[in-house]
Amino acid sequence: GFCAALAGAGFHVVRYDHRDAGLSTHFAGQKKAYELTDMIDDMMAVLDATGWESANLVGLSMGGGLAQFAALLQPERVRTVTAISAIPQYGQPVRLFRYIRFPGPFKLVFRRYGDNPEQKQQMLMDVTRLTEAKSLPLDDEWVRETAAESLRRHPPDRYARSRQLAAGFAAKLPAGGIARITQPVLVLNGDEDPIVRPAAGRMLARAVPHGRFLLVHRMGHMFSAPLWPELVSEIDRHAT
Repeated sequence: GFCAALAGAGFHVVRYDHRDAGLSTHFAGQKKAYELTDMIDDMMAVLDATGWESANLVGLSMGGGLAQFAALLQPERVRTVTAISAIPQYGQPVRLFRYIRFPGPFKLVFRRYGDNPEQKQQMLMDVTRLTEAKSLPLDDEWVRETAAESLRRHPPDRYARSRQLAAGFAAKLPAGGIARITQPVLVLNGDEDPIVRPAAGRMLARAVPHGRFLLVHRMGHMFSAPLWPELVSEIDRHAT
């Protein structure tokens, strides 16, 4: 996959599940169950476990937002930031919605799925399909395999994303905000992202002192294998 492509370029790659995702700890309830700083502490714990003093952070979507906070809160442990399909973090949630395409992530809000494994897998497949570019869709077999693996790792939790978003919305940026990020920041957005407008990436790159924006053609919110070489090349150039 994409991580293997990064490793092939010479990087040591570690990928982990955020809390309330995959094999990491899941919480209960519909309201905020932890702070965003706890999620940053999780990230630092992964670095500790690998024995790394610092790392180049690559974050997709919410991960790109967390990478911005990490660069501010733990600057000595972040070498560079690559934010993919991400939104600039302001500490004011209402400002984020200007960058969201509608109906975008809300297309499936009224669709109902059954409680059997087949229906749960179909839901995961439909959600993944929301992220793809029309001119370069995700591979059908990859979508099926990814949904099946996600279901195996942990059944869908309808409130997990709500808890993650609640932590993000409640987070407060340090004084000066993202303009205080001193690390180089590469911002990658797709011109066919059905969820986040490219304006988000342009604004993020302008807001930080050492930002560079690249609009990737035929890329959605997620990206297909044909785009991996371009993305890996840009990340390699940025991190080295």
